[in-house]
Amino acid sequence: MFMKSILRTGATLVVVVLLAGGALTVGLHAQRGVPAPAAQPSGPRPATAPPLVPVRLNVDGNFRIAPPYANDPAFTEKPNVPKGRVIRFTMNSAESKIFPTAPAGGAARGAPQVEPPQHQTFQRQVAVYIPAGYTPNTPAPFIVVQDGQGYVGDAGADGTPRTDRAFIPPMLDNLIYEKRIPSIVAVLVAPGPGGQRSIEYDTVSDRYTNFVETELLPRIAKDYQVAFTTDPEGRATFGMSSGAAAALTMAWLHPNLYRRVISYSGTFVALQRNATAPNGAWDFHQTFIPNSERKPLRIWFHVSENDLGATSPAEQMRNWVIANNRMSEVLKAKGYPHQFVFSEAAGHVDQRVQLQTMPEAFEWVWKGYKPAGK
Repeated sequence: MFMKSILRTGATLVVVVLLAGGALTVGLHAQRGVPAPAAQPSGPRPATAPPLVPVRLNVDGNFRIAPPYANDPAFTEKPNVPKGRVIRFTMNSAESKIFPTAPAGGAARGAPQVEPPQHQTFQRQVAVYIPAGYTPNTPAPFIVVQDGQGYVGDAGADGTPRTDRAFIPPMLDNLIYEKRIPSIVAVLVAPGPGGQRSIEYDTVSDRYTNFVETELLPRIAKDYQVAFTTDPEGRATFGMSSGAAAALTMAWLHPNLYRRVISYSGTFVALQRNATAPNGAWDFHQTFIPNSERKPLRIWFHVSENDLGATSPAEQMRNWVIANNRMSEVLKAKGYPHQFVFSEAAGHVDQRVQLQTMPEAFEWVWKGYKPAGK
């Protein structure tokens, strides 16, 4: 069953699909799609610290930022900016051929299985941002947002819009209106509950992509008259933590479908192993990228100084900081267009960092896009 509701919120046209969902104590926040509490600086920045390198839109490579972090004005609603719509509905997993059930109880990944696994169906939250001025059934560029429930928000109890979270719809309204990005649609989608999130996001396979392509997007097209471009240059993916691993997997395995990727605190570590990826998403920087011809991908990614596993040894393949630094090295060696942002005195999927950098990340990742025929 699908439950539907429509809220006000857009401008020029791009389609974004957000998938809601929820991976350690900080990891538990990410499993639920809730960024972990921000790590606070312990004192003045040491004089011996590496030089800061502010993010610049016209330059690829590595950047280093530090507190105090400041919210980008693109997250502030502006009265003169046309607002897109946000449509919300749920997907009953019993109707899915790809992810019909999840482990009951949401057992943490890696936990010993004492009894035969019990399974349950679940309701998957989905929100779709449709920009202002969109003509129904017109093919639009779009972005798929994992853990999408964390990026669509409502006003607080007093009716005042919240400013403490990186909510994507008002940001898109402003970026589209200012012509910093094309008029895109955003699909914000949640994962299944508990350990199902890791199964969907951390597994390096095309199963999740098939779910998006054969069940999610067709449902939106049918029920809401939103058409999605088939041009891979007009298709982007976004994720935080394990959702970022899913975003890269979508583009890596199917560059014929997705070519633009945004990643915050990407889980490019060994969580879900299989025959294709014996070391899980760690294999992206260990073997996949170094041993493959360059693919037509454009990648913006980030890691924090105090990210998950920051003090664990590389041989455990559970250090987010090492993993993302290695991603930077192999992407540079292969000549990929990329930006890598390292945030000092910050934690896993740090809200302060997202609020400062996300508009520029979107602007950079969409650079060079031209609709087919124009």
